[in-house]
Amino acid sequence: MDPASPVMFENLDLTRCGALGWLRLCRPEALNALSAPLVGELARALRVLEGDPAVRVVAITGKGRAFCAGADLGFVGARLDASAELLAFVAEAAALVERLATFSKPVIAAVNGLALAGGLELVLACDLVVAAASARLGDAHANYGLLPGAGGAARLSRRIGASRAKHLLFTGETLPASELLAMGLVNRVVPDAELEPSVEKLAETIAARSPTGLRAMKRLVDEGLDLPLAAALRREQEALRAHVETADLREGLAAFREKRAPRFGAEERA
Repeated sequence: MDPASPVMFENLDLTRCGALGWLRLCRPEALNALSAPLVGELARALRVLEGDPAVRVVAITGKGRAFCAGADLGFVGARLDASAELLAFVAEAAALVERLATFSKPVIAAVNGLALAGGLELVLACDLVVAAASARLGDAHANYGLLPGAGGAARLSRRIGASRAKHLLFTGETLPASELLAMGLVNRVVPDAELEPSVEKLAETIAARSPTGLRAMKRLVDEGLDLPLAAALRREQEALRAHVETADLREGLAAFREKRAPRFGAEERA
């Protein structure tokens, strides 16, 4: 992806800033609610970013005053009598969230405002969460008699614990980012004007690390959560044995010997 020639979508901006690929939801008049076209464009954009070796980190945010207010309820309401079409949309949205959660490169949620329901599910699928001080997050499905269908219950409870998750699920309340920082849902809260610069600085730090190592570490953490400790430790040892053969490990040790910054990613560029 040429940063001077961004890939064009109707509901989404896809640009590159150095090694960071930015995904910006562009339905500000609808609080960046997830419509069928937006879900499809996000899936296509992730494929573009996956295949671009120059992109080592991805960040997702929203234009306007919301990160994402969830599914487009106008779209949902218009299809209550067409359950097959409605369930197909939910399945596509769930597949998108799962694609984000299993994306091979680190993904940062840059939460710029409201992140509700499906918007919270997008956040939960990201590896790291940086939020503006004014951001508020919540499940909100209960407010309209809905159920989460893209990980809102399963991932939220794993992230902040069952009791806290149930509180957000049952009440539909939104909480300030600072409160969710203490719960572990948010990694960092920054002043509103510093959100994107802070994310870009964090991405620059991550992008300087071994992409091979980052992929392996992300997989070990995510898969290890569902394994008994002994099995997770065995998986870690297996990954380490494979990693010993990588060019990035050799480059890292060579850089240490030569007292220079490592130049990782030779395997990515090949």
